[in-house]
Amino acid sequence: MHDLPFRAADFSTLAEALDYAAQGETGANFYTGRGMLYAVLPYRELRHRARVLARKLLGMGLVKGDHVALIAETNPEFLQFFFACQYAGLVPVALPASIKLGGHTAYVKQLGGLLKSSQAVIAMAPEGYLTYLEEAGEGLGLRMIAAPATFDSLPEADVALPESAADDVAYIQYTSGSTRFPRGVVIEQCAVMSNLAGIIRHGVRIGPGDRCFSWLPFYHDMGLVGLVLVPVASQVSVDYLDTREFAMRPRQWLNLMTQTKATISFGPPFGYELCTRRLRPGEATKYDLSNWRVAGVGAEMIRSETLTRFAQALKPAGFNEKAFLACYGMAECSLAISFAPLFQGHSTDCVDGDYHSDFQEALPIHLSENPGRARCFVDCGTPLPEYEVEIRGDDGSVLPDRLSGSIFVRGPSVMSGYFNAPDETAAALSEDGWLNTGDVGYRVDGSLIVTGRKKDLIIINGRNIWPQDLEYLAEHQPEVRIGDALAFSVPNPKGDEICVLVVQCRESDPAKRTNLIDRLNRLVHMELGIDVFVELVPLHTLPRTSSGKLSRSKARQNFIQAHDIARLAEQMVDELELKQGSV
Repeated sequence: MHDLPFRAADFSTLAEALDYAAQGETGANFYTGRGMLYAVLPYRELRHRARVLARKLLGMGLVKGDHVALIAETNPEFLQFFFACQYAGLVPVALPASIKLGGHTAYVKQLGGLLKSSQAVIAMAPEGYLTYLEEAGEGLGLRMIAAPATFDSLPEADVALPESAADDVAYIQYTSGSTRFPRGVVIEQCAVMSNLAGIIRHGVRIGPGDRCFSWLPFYHDMGLVGLVLVPVASQVSVDYLDTREFAMRPRQWLNLMTQTKATISFGPPFGYELCTRRLRPGEATKYDLSNWRVAGVGAEMIRSETLTRFAQALKPAGFNEKAFLACYGMAECSLAISFAPLFQGHSTDCVDGDYHSDFQEALPIHLSENPGRARCFVDCGTPLPEYEVEIRGDDGSVLPDRLSGSIFVRGPSVMSGYFNAPDETAAALSEDGWLNTGDVGYRVDGSLIVTGRKKDLIIINGRNIWPQDLEYLAEHQPEVRIGDALAFSVPNPKGDEICVLVVQCRESDPAKRTNLIDRLNRLVHMELGIDVFVELVPLHTLPRTSSGKLSRSKARQNFIQAHDIARLAEQMVDELELKQGSV
């Protein structure tokens, strides 16, 4: 029934949203890394399977509110289990499907920590992940750890499915763990439905003619909420490519956007960068991206040049640079907080970088005036309706436009707290509903400009240095690629901080490596006025979070464990004196 009247997430619960979508002809499609369609799951079939499985789970003796851990591989079974939990009154907990995070031992340890933290009663893993999950669950007392086929073989209980309410917990979303061990964000039905409505009606303005495409992991907030739940809540079809397949064949994104004529797809900046990098000269003409009306970008700091390069490279394919839609959000707010204006492309706010570092004030500067001092940030737009955003100073006062401070948000889709972590909840969420995002930024005429994570800030001699500035300098050297550098500071036993820049380097010639280190030292000192210790490491050394983001905190921890910091500090002083003596 193509004439199913469109509804923009005006439902009380996720189960109600699927009930409605199941009356139409839309659904989910799954593609292999070679671009072949291997599974079709209409929403009506998803609803049927989910309700049958819900009765099987209840037949095991599970009760409303029990937690169900799900390895979130990109396949139809995850959707079936996630929505079975919605119908059974259970709480799904998506676990990462990414064995390569550090090998067998590290992955099992990560899964074990998440199983224990989430207090899961049962757990599901696809066949390829089952042995890892079984090993991780040893001694935790779970009632069942099994593959989907085992659950499917259970008897279907003759029970009435419970009605879910707006204040029931919809799911628990674990943060990526870039700062510490991941925390379980508790999201209620009313919170996620409010966010879905905001995204569909205001952020992206989805309509009946739209179609989504995603390669984002189902265990990440943008992948789960933005590209699993949004399509269901707006009754549109969605096409999926597994995240690992995208990483191996990023151009498959372009191929499948061409094949499916999808109109909406989101990704972090590194996804667009990877696509651009793998594109061969003249290859763009074989794709047709003219239907791509919303190319969402978020989940990490957005660099204007990354988007510009992608748009220029894919212009022959009909890609419209005005399709870019910068956004800001986090799992603690279900997903979205703000969106830039639709169909205007991305815009930047360029400020005096030195003044911003010294005084935390974003003074506008024209690139033509002094390009060396300019720091340009992508505008993340205005908050969704019903959301309040404040920029606060260290003393808690609300700051005026162009003064940088901590970003606080309040709105209907903010989490109810971190699961079983009252102290962390109290530290992040005030009694009157204000969430400390942990991010730093400023406002300009209602728009939000995000400048970084507060925990990542490097403070050297009283100056605020953003790690992205050092990483930018490194990544623009011919020997280095985007995503091959991480900057952070480590404590010197003498009481101050040492700035460190770790760079993945493909160059093996010792003289050329020394030249790169010297060049980066000079550039950092010239551009930022600080000294830095540069370490070159092999490819694939820099650690990542479960959602694929580079992890500065883990890199910092690894660096501290591998180095004698006191000796390193003395070495830097000796080298500095040697350089000054040779002038």
